[in-house]
Amino acid sequence: MHDMMRRRLLSGILIGTGTAIVSAPAVARKQAEAYVPLAPPPPRRELIPLLPEERVELERWQPGYWRWNGHEHIWAEGHYVARPRPHAEWIAGRWEQRPRGWVYVEGHWN
Repeated sequence: MHDMMRRRLLSGILIGTGTAIVSAPAVARKQAEAYVPLAPPPPRRELIPLLPEERVELERWQPGYWRWNGHEHIWAEGHYVARPRPHAEWIAGRWEQRPRGWVYVEGHWN
């Protein structure tokens, strides 16, 4: 069965039963925020490797960031990832200071 038809059929069945589907990004936004007591260190400078010309339009650099492991900030190296669609741009994650501590806001494709 064609993917689009399968989704429509599933959607119709779920609407008829009163069940709602929530997309993964919507669920992620509603998850409880994890507050970190310590500010992250300044971002590290990274050497961004050059891509071969044929891969430039297919991939984008996601910069490294400090992640919290429950005890301390650990550096997660930047890397190239495949774009989910042509011309998609990566919006980097960031740390925000809130009244209860620091919160990491995940990066996303725009």
